[in-house]
Amino acid sequence: MKLGVFTVLFSEKPFEEMLDHVKAAGLDAVELGSGAYPGTAHCDPVVLLEDNAKLKAFQRAVTDRGLEISGLSCHGNPLTPEPSFAKASHEAFVQTVRLAEKLEVPVVNCFSGTPGDHEGAKYPNWPVAPWPNEYREVLDWQWNEKMIPYWKEWGRFAADHGVKVALELHGGFSVHTPATMLRLREAVGEVMGANLDPSHLWWQGIDPVAAIKILGREGAIHHFHAKDTYIDQEQVNMHGLTDMQSYANLQDRAWLFRTVGYGHDMKTWADIISALRLVGYDHVVSIEHEDALMSIEEGFAKAVANLKTVITKESLTDMWWV
Repeated sequence: MKLGVFTVLFSEKPFEEMLDHVKAAGLDAVELGSGAYPGTAHCDPVVLLEDNAKLKAFQRAVTDRGLEISGLSCHGNPLTPEPSFAKASHEAFVQTVRLAEKLEVPVVNCFSGTPGDHEGAKYPNWPVAPWPNEYREVLDWQWNEKMIPYWKEWGRFAADHGVKVALELHGGFSVHTPATMLRLREAVGEVMGANLDPSHLWWQGIDPVAAIKILGREGAIHHFHAKDTYIDQEQVNMHGLTDMQSYANLQDRAWLFRTVGYGHDMKTWADIISALRLVGYDHVVSIEHEDALMSIEEGFAKAVANLKTVITKESLTDMWWV
């Protein structure tokens, strides 16, 4: 298992300066934004696919430092009824898959997307309750008419290019739990898996260790994000876990994203790393920093230091005691 970082937090740094910074921190890998919400600060598929010399220089900049690219990330919403963002998200995904194939990057990270509630909808709709019955009808329509048809076509496209699709199980999107992940995977195929991020599971009341075991048994974890969540029970009693307040309302929110070790203790993180190893995940643990209570550098440094105490890097040996 290797340690890496989702480099969008360093978007202000030039590409090679960012790589030097990551290498100096003792990391093994970078996850690069390639469009939609993560932007293209360090990796623009349109530019790199059009210019082979730039593509080779880009690749050398990574490999010459002894780093690897764990995944390319183009989180958007290709299923939103808002036409321009749906088109931009879809094109970012298609271009990212093509670039991943050329770079021999195994995984493209993204969201499943969230459709509207009918063909003429203006906004996406995320049903979170089975009653009144209209919500069930909306959910069935979204999955049968939008979600499954889209990913059947574009999951196959990714598979044909030798790339796996890792969906982040994120609230607000149709695939947000192990069950919804497995439902889509059953309909589309093994090309679909999770970019498992514990921070989004904790606030939904899901134990990440249990989620790793559920998805890991199916071989359905394609990538992993390391980000923590702090749950404030006093505010949960007021707002519930589906807290709709802005992320900027730090003192009043029911939960906050935190850097690793500041929402849950390191025993919990050791259990997560052990569960990943138990199910055979041997790719990259990629740090994502969205901690509003720490600077970028301090949050990054503490996540690196904390994860280095629990991550297991050496290959397993035979059990000599058996």
